[in-house]
Amino acid sequence: MHSDRDSETTFDEDSQPNDEVMPYSDDETEDELESPLPAVEPEQNRINREAEESREPVKKDCSWQVKANDRNFHEQPQFKKTTFLCFKKSKYAGNAIKTYKYNAITFLPLNLLEQFKRVANFYFLVLLILQTIPQITTLSWYTTLVPLLLVLGITAIKDLVDDIARHRMDNEINNRTCDVIRDGRFKTAKWKDIQVGDVIRLEKNAFVPADILLLSSSEPNSLCYVETAELDGETNLKFKMSLEVTDRYLQEENAMAEFDGFIECEEPNNRLDKFTGTLFWRSRTYPLDADKILLRGCKIRNTDFCHGVVIFAGGDTKIMKNSGKTRFKRTKIDSLMNYMVYTIFVVLILLSAGLAIGHTYWEQQIGNTSWYLYDGEDYSPPYRGFLNFWGYIIVLNTMVPISLYVSVEVIRLGQSYFINWDLQMYYPEKDTPAKARTTTLNEQLGQIHYIFSDKTGTLTQNIMAFKKCCINGQTYGKYIRTQEQPNWQVDFSWNMYADGKLAFCDHYLIEQIRCGKETEVRQFFFLLAICHTVMVDASDGQLNYQAASPDEGALVTAARNFGFAFLSRTQNTITISEMGIERTYDVLAILDFNSDRKRMSVIVREPDGNIKLYCKGADTVIYERLHPMNPQRQITQEALDIFANETLRTLCLCYKDISHGEYEAWNKKFMEASVAASNRDEALDNVYEEIEKNLILLGATAIEDKLQDGVPETISKLAKADIKIWVLTGDKKETAENIGFSCELLTDETTICYGEDISALLQTRLENQNNKAESNINSSQRTNEPFFQSGRNRALIITGSWLNEILLEKKKKKKKLLKLKFPKTAEEKEKQIQSKRRADANKEQQQRNFVDLACECSAVICCRVTPKQKAMVVELVKKYKKAITLAIGDGANDVNMIKTAHIGVGISGQEGMQAVMSSDYSFGQFRYLQRLLLVHGRWSYIRMCKFLRYFFYKNFAFTLVHFWYSFFNGYSAQTAYEDWFITLYNVLYSSLPVLLVGLLDQDVSDKLSLRFPGLYISGQQDLLFNYKKFFVSLIHGIITSLIIFFIPYGAYLQTMGQDGEAPSDYQSFAVTAASSLIVAVNFQMGLDTSYWTFVNAFSIFGSIALYFGIMFDLHSAGIHVLFPSSFQFTGTAPNALRQPYLWLTILLSVAICLLPVVALRFLSMTIWPSESDKVSRKIWLFELQGTGRALGGQLGWGVLSRGQSGDKKRGGVGS
Repeated sequence: MHSDRDSETTFDEDSQPNDEVMPYSDDETEDELESPLPAVEPEQNRINREAEESREPVKKDCSWQVKANDRNFHEQPQFKKTTFLCFKKSKYAGNAIKTYKYNAITFLPLNLLEQFKRVANFYFLVLLILQTIPQITTLSWYTTLVPLLLVLGITAIKDLVDDIARHRMDNEINNRTCDVIRDGRFKTAKWKDIQVGDVIRLEKNAFVPADILLLSSSEPNSLCYVETAELDGETNLKFKMSLEVTDRYLQEENAMAEFDGFIECEEPNNRLDKFTGTLFWRSRTYPLDADKILLRGCKIRNTDFCHGVVIFAGGDTKIMKNSGKTRFKRTKIDSLMNYMVYTIFVVLILLSAGLAIGHTYWEQQIGNTSWYLYDGEDYSPPYRGFLNFWGYIIVLNTMVPISLYVSVEVIRLGQSYFINWDLQMYYPEKDTPAKARTTTLNEQLGQIHYIFSDKTGTLTQNIMAFKKCCINGQTYGKYIRTQEQPNWQVDFSWNMYADGKLAFCDHYLIEQIRCGKETEVRQFFFLLAICHTVMVDASDGQLNYQAASPDEGALVTAARNFGFAFLSRTQNTITISEMGIERTYDVLAILDFNSDRKRMSVIVREPDGNIKLYCKGADTVIYERLHPMNPQRQITQEALDIFANETLRTLCLCYKDISHGEYEAWNKKFMEASVAASNRDEALDNVYEEIEKNLILLGATAIEDKLQDGVPETISKLAKADIKIWVLTGDKKETAENIGFSCELLTDETTICYGEDISALLQTRLENQNNKAESNINSSQRTNEPFFQSGRNRALIITGSWLNEILLEKKKKKKKLLKLKFPKTAEEKEKQIQSKRRADANKEQQQRNFVDLACECSAVICCRVTPKQKAMVVELVKKYKKAITLAIGDGANDVNMIKTAHIGVGISGQEGMQAVMSSDYSFGQFRYLQRLLLVHGRWSYIRMCKFLRYFFYKNFAFTLVHFWYSFFNGYSAQTAYEDWFITLYNVLYSSLPVLLVGLLDQDVSDKLSLRFPGLYISGQQDLLFNYKKFFVSLIHGIITSLIIFFIPYGAYLQTMGQDGEAPSDYQSFAVTAASSLIVAVNFQMGLDTSYWTFVNAFSIFGSIALYFGIMFDLHSAGIHVLFPSSFQFTGTAPNALRQPYLWLTILLSVAICLLPVVALRFLSMTIWPSESDKVSRKIWLFELQGTGRALGGQLGWGVLSRGQSGDKKRGGVGS
């Protein structure tokens, strides 16, 4: 478990993300451990600190108080809080939960309120209100109401369905039952009636109703097994262990009823892995930690029953504190789309203002002098112009697309399902399909610039195998392929506890263990068997180990195979079989592993009474704590370097003899720190530090973690797509570098730069920039100069400690530690402020320089980095490069990085599901990343861009016809179309084809997308949708609207129909313009379609047919009789469209709209082809040549076979 990965093996504080604060560095890093601060603080610092403490009382970390079996205690006045005005209620939440948002009364008002918070919806509500004012509107109210109701209705139905499901879930959970102490007996109660302080009993397979302190269980040694799938997605069992004293005395019902323990602990928070508290009972204090807490949502397994006291209930539980606090991620296209909608708003206002001014002028010149235009209102021309401004806001409102956001969500939802259904991203070994856990980021997958990847479990399999070790300076184990040399494999049949799965290739080590001459060899494996947190399940005579990480499981299993089998453990003992002899040791203390300590220790009392400390951890921290007289120090370091070069994961093992007096003195401090009311973790770390020194080095382990299948090929393809990959790992530099070569991130042609090599380069650049800044010279030219000469492939390899030092993170912490607190004059304060500003400016500039330098490299490997540093690196690239980032990992230590990046990808690996639960996308293997990005990401980006370009185009083409018409109607806000056509245009007549293109279109197939990764670059460079493309759509829409208006206008100017009647009335013109528009925009969508299916063709021709069908119905006499005021175009369509002249006009309008587009497309594909055009042409030529060769061959069997394949290819092209 405790390898030199920073914390890749534990779900600790550093791996728990904080959504509010992004940490930038850890409290302690490798180089700080190498040069620790003096143990004795300066005298003046001590005086200042004591004075400060005397002024300000120390705030207790544990302010949450719980009294068992005493509900009245929690109703005391000091525990009340004001909720509204003078109303107060207890700060202790009830256990009923409420995740729903609405009830039967509040649904309609609250849902509408939420929806009208969106600018577009509120805008159309204002328009609807304006349309009820007769003096303003020339457009019927239903033209806005119908689309608005459709959008609001779809969203409301979706919200209602979701909320009904939440209601059902809440009721089901709140009405679950469990046994609670009432009146001295266990009685069945509903979950919603449980309160803080209640003592409850849970049985096997029951869910835990609240966060409870485990008091006792039916299992020996006070163990309780739980499944945490609802918390972190993990299905493997975890164990909890109560205090020995409560397990001994609290087994019977009457003892439970009399239990009156008092608990002081931390306030409710969202940290699943941490808990600090103290139990006061029977005049003694007992420390409490997370191992003694059962969290709500866990399920009791393999335990008949257990008892506990409720600490946090309902909304105060940790699972509820974690709900809903995730970062909201938006895509680049989302932001761009919003800005474009704002641009359309501005254009709309400017057009309306211009037309209102035109109407004012027209009224002054013509309207006032034309008696037949008098409407009975004596308004002045400026006032009429003001009214017409609002009239045109209404008429031109369709420039702002009301259905845009709903359509975008539908497309994203469909693309997410395509990812979920992709069988080529399904991992059969673990039955793990790909999963899009969000529906809002799909197109951003096609724009990734940087990938930040964890190493262990992400690039590698995270299935550990013990391969080598160094004991007392002697290296054991041959690093060979056992499949090729089966005779080299050691036979463990002599060991009754061997599992038969370990493949080790050194018979000499077995001889050393069995003969027992080298005591260090046996002590080495004894340490592996005793220094761990593994639990064992002995069933059917087999030992099944439950390890928190693959590292720890591999080491304990190795010790088992070499004759030192871990058999069982209790609260205070551990039993081991040493070469067939069982011995039980008293465990006096376990010094936990975390990412700052990077080590774990256990203090045990041997049967003969001697006390020893056994420790294992990363070499960097172990070597700092070794006794000066360690003879094997150098030779072990050489072995560590060899192991790292072979990409093996290393760990150092050491021990120490402790006298009884030394232990007693240390244990007193340990017990005090265990129940400290504040800064308990810090106090414990300081106590651990006192005992973990002057250690004797035993040796080192080396375990293998193989690369996953397809990793080199995936990295190669992503590199060809101009995606830069950074590997962030806690491993040693040598290990990470060799993995880099294995996965082809580094090659023989790569020039490797190390952190130490570029420190001077960065420092010189910073000094030059500061000098130029002080001289008031613009330093931008210098800043933009590259750090390296172009033309060489470079990679950067750095460590976490170097990163903290070069980015000036560590200095800030040391200054804080040594800060003197004297009263300061105003001059000193100003000087301090200026100094801080300079330091901040230097820090920001140094960070920018580092990012610029690193981004000039084709690959970056960061070793020995903590979870916080991983997130920091991602944040720096986001901040200074404005590039789209993706982070991928498999463990809890990757959660912070995954949440920081624009897109987070989780791999369902060996380290649980925390990364998957926090991710936006998940799958089973790293190799699926290429398909996610190069296929689904690129297709999603192309589809969304094409959808948006066409959507804006069709709305401009539709709306601006009103603008041209206004020049011929006195700028009177008269519409150019029938009201019902305006109502249904975006809803029925032009919506389906563009939706299907947004869902199904593809320029090249998935195989070609993977074969030609260079196609991906267009998304990185935002080539398919930007402001330029937006204005091209705007101009295209303007030209189309000009044609749609002026061709029918010119055709109708002096026209006579076949029956001698002039068809040039307003209603016939409106029908002709509308028909031309529908045919033109739907055929335009056909030109934009790259991937034709029956569904696409049906949607285009079906939309046109639907338009004509509905139009004839709406223009019928029957509907006019029923609703005479709403349907005024009676008989227009049948009368107008029976004239061939009108059909010719429609045909001419459509032809003039589309033929120039066809010509331009042909020229662009011929002269300026895109990458996808080039690929399509290559494939087409290849298939054409293959067909020609097949048909032009000579007679014979070969000819027939080639002819058949040619026919198949030809059939494929034509199909």
